[in-house]
Amino acid sequence: MTRSLEVRLHEADLEHQREDFDPQTLDDGAFDSEADRLHEECGVFGVHNHPDAAALTALGLHALQHRGQEAAGIVSFDGARFHSERRLGLVGDNFSKREVIERLPGQSAIGHTRYSTTGGTILRNVQPLFAELETGGFAVCHNGNLTNGLTLRRRLIADGAIYQATSDTEVILHLVARSRRNRFTDRFIDALGQIEGGYAFVGMTNKKLIGARDPLGIRPLVIGELGGKYILTSETCALDIIGARFVREVAVGEVVVISDQGLESIIPFPQRKPRPCIFEYVYFARPDSIVDGKNVYGLRKQIGATLASEAPVEADVVVPVPDSGVPAAIGFAHRSGIPYELGIIRNHYVGRTFIQPTQTVRELGVRLKHSANRAVVEGQRIVLVDDSIVRGTTSRKIVQMMRDAGAREVHFRIASPPIKFPDYYGIDMPDQDKLLAARMSLEEMKVYLGVDSLAFISIDGLYRALGEPGRDPVQPQFTDHYFTGDYPTPITDLVSESAKQLSLLAEAS
Repeated sequence: MTRSLEVRLHEADLEHQREDFDPQTLDDGAFDSEADRLHEECGVFGVHNHPDAAALTALGLHALQHRGQEAAGIVSFDGARFHSERRLGLVGDNFSKREVIERLPGQSAIGHTRYSTTGGTILRNVQPLFAELETGGFAVCHNGNLTNGLTLRRRLIADGAIYQATSDTEVILHLVARSRRNRFTDRFIDALGQIEGGYAFVGMTNKKLIGARDPLGIRPLVIGELGGKYILTSETCALDIIGARFVREVAVGEVVVISDQGLESIIPFPQRKPRPCIFEYVYFARPDSIVDGKNVYGLRKQIGATLASEAPVEADVVVPVPDSGVPAAIGFAHRSGIPYELGIIRNHYVGRTFIQPTQTVRELGVRLKHSANRAVVEGQRIVLVDDSIVRGTTSRKIVQMMRDAGAREVHFRIASPPIKFPDYYGIDMPDQDKLLAARMSLEEMKVYLGVDSLAFISIDGLYRALGEPGRDPVQPQFTDHYFTGDYPTPITDLVSESAKQLSLLAEAS
């Protein structure tokens, strides 16, 4: 579960107090540009009945590294035993050595790459998680967030359950273990019927690979095939790296069961209109992935083109904020006719744990990862294009960097609507009082960022760029609550925690 809900509620349990948002205070503190970006918690991969199962899983996780860079794990099954390797750090640093793969024998494997959002990264939270159940061994990993995970956890612990991790993924293990159904698949479906939120599960037993996607399709999951063997994974780019064929997306609310007999599709719950996370198209998915039959890179260019039509500006050069702003900036440049140039060069070799011991180094801040290309910027009216603004601290420093490099004017164009509401479905996003657009008007944000003009793509413009006529206000085509406040599922943990806090206040008064 992401920091947005899990840690927030644990902090409430511990009666930790939060400070009010103060942009100047943030700027004066230690700077970490990664803290001002959106992160999704993880990517999943699984393969059944292939002789190179663990090696293929490691390669798939390499392709999914953008979905989580702090931990990775693989569990394999060799026909008799389950084997687990879970490590902190990047996939390439931990799963590229032959001896590691040799410790994962077997023809079936599942893997997970994780962006930890619950404070310090600890090994016991690294997935896949494994447990011996009445029906046999079960390993499972998860992309997303259960919005009633903490409520279920408290109930299960009160009933005697013993937890080993703080991840909401462990809830599914307990629910499966406690189900009174006979068949494992039925137990798994019984567990799914008790959870809420956005999720994509990949699990493995001694006989089956099993996958499940939430009833709205908020989190992605696709099916691939390699040499007649099935694969489940978060994105098609993980299929490309191993030369697998894309078969189809897992349908919303679908459970797929893969065994030696083939693939079985089960739709256990009433069908609902899909509402995939719109940020998969805007930011999370790798540009070379195919989502809902559409190339993500092409969609992002179209978003940039739509943004140029909605918010034109007289300027000399279009500059992307690397790397996520690049496709939208290309589209903006093509539509506007303004030349596209790399006015910012990104250093890919600076880790997010860089120590900043002095105020002088803190003030350099963003330059650790981004440097101005003075030859492009100096004396020019530039249009900066980025995918989103979260806290705004990074954006503010990049604008100042452009000013310092001699930019005559700096105009900012954002390829998503203003982010005003927190996420509870697997995106690591600050509390609402830390979101710049939730605290300031457009004019106030313009002044804070120090730009000559500021514009975001409209919500309808974003929908049009993705091939829709606009946003349907009654039945929106995508999950977009971070822009609109329209949450597509109940947020049970948040509601129950609010009620608990109100009850405590009433008792104290």
